Amino acid sequence: MEHVLKIGEPVPEITLPAANGEQVSLSNFRGKKVILYFYPKDNTPTCTQQSCGFRDAYGDIEDSGAVVVGISTDDVKSHKKFIEKYELPFVLLADTEHEACDAYGVWQLKKMYGKEYMGIVRSTFLIDEEGRLLREWRKVKLKGHIEQVLESLKS
Repeated sequence: MEHVLKIGEPVPEITLPAANGEQVSLSNFRGKKVILYFYPKDNTPTCTQQSCGFRDAYGDIEDSGAVVVGISTDDVKSHKKFIEKYELPFVLLADTEHEACDAYGVWQLKKMYGKEYMGIVRSTFLIDEEGRLLREWRKVKLKGHIEQVLESLKS
């Protein structure tokens, strides 16, 4: 059953392995806003563009008192290579069992070239300093998305 997140409510607490081998929980970031983004796959064109977009905006994001956390179902090894290749300054978490994806309702039936399969629907969540949902973007189209997130962060 898909959990529906509501603005102003606490987000699901998740703990997943990061590329550096540590177990990371969202509660580790209390006191800062968190830009949590779910993306389908490391090293694919749109996901790379999105991750590099957050990388390029990272100075502004940090200035706003926020951190970025990326999640996909890729494993830790894949994330490590992705981070090194693109010099990503933030943590990527491996959700190989898609528990976080399920908790946030982003693991859904998708269609490509007439084939149906389960996968991550590109989504971003803005979480406040106390761990409550401030804003969500589902079925993200990349054009202008990073700017929208930055706007929300500032407001």
